[in-house]
Amino acid sequence: MLDQWIEFFEDLQHVRGRSQNTLMAYRRDLELFVEFKKTGLPVDHFYDFMKKHQLSTRSQARVISSLRTYFRFCESRGIQSSELAVLRPPKVKVALPKTLSLDEFNALFQAAKVNDPLRTGRNQMTLMLLYGLGCRVSELIALNLEDFSETERSLKIVGKGRKERLVPLTDQLNENLTHYLREIRPMLTKDERNRSILINDRGHRPSRVDVWRWLAAWSAKAGFEEPVGPHRFRHACATALLESGADLRSIQMLLGHASIQTTQIYTNVTTQNIVKTVDEHHPLSKMKESEL
Repeated sequence: MLDQWIEFFEDLQHVRGRSQNTLMAYRRDLELFVEFKKTGLPVDHFYDFMKKHQLSTRSQARVISSLRTYFRFCESRGIQSSELAVLRPPKVKVALPKTLSLDEFNALFQAAKVNDPLRTGRNQMTLMLLYGLGCRVSELIALNLEDFSETERSLKIVGKGRKERLVPLTDQLNENLTHYLREIRPMLTKDERNRSILINDRGHRPSRVDVWRWLAAWSAKAGFEEPVGPHRFRHACATALLESGADLRSIQMLLGHASIQTTQIYTNVTTQNIVKTVDEHHPLSKMKESEL
């Protein structure tokens, strides 16, 4: 059944440029299906099998998507897969992404201050890049010195599938990043081989865990009930741009979304914000029912 396993993963890695995290996710999904096939049950029982493994609807959809990608790959090699006609992803209710207000960002920005001014500069630059670029945490920690152009006011970001995009910087972010690279970063690391823009407390390129740990500490210090994850800055950036009049296509290119449909979810967030604003401020919303 999985006789094209090796070729499939070689295609994912070397042709499609998928990350190691993505490859591991595909492997787990395919291994789950192999485990199910050992039961000898018909394919349509796989949904019950996933439920018994306590997979959420979203996780089930991901597993089915992985399997369909594999079986489509097999068919491209002339191997017919009857599973394609049966395995359909369940409908997933799309939750609106949590965003971040400017006041919340400012609270985190102040909470990022520590006794060491160099680390304070690094901390606040981390927040500014997350919010200003709308980038993924994996993209943030991969930023290198040569990706920044002060004269062009831009940063090159390498996203999913090794796709590159050029993100313009505001004058303020460009100025702050230039100052950080000239005055702060050289004091955080003496290793000339280290090309990372951000530097962790050990003088090396930060990991995803480093960024999550920093954000958790600043969130707690700022009084947040739960840690602010890096993806909330991405949502906040997109929502703020949309509310300021930026078009969806520009936001799609900025965030590196493969499909405009992914970007369109932010229109729902914006609409929700507009409704809330009208409810709070429009005179009619303050009139009593008896007055109408």
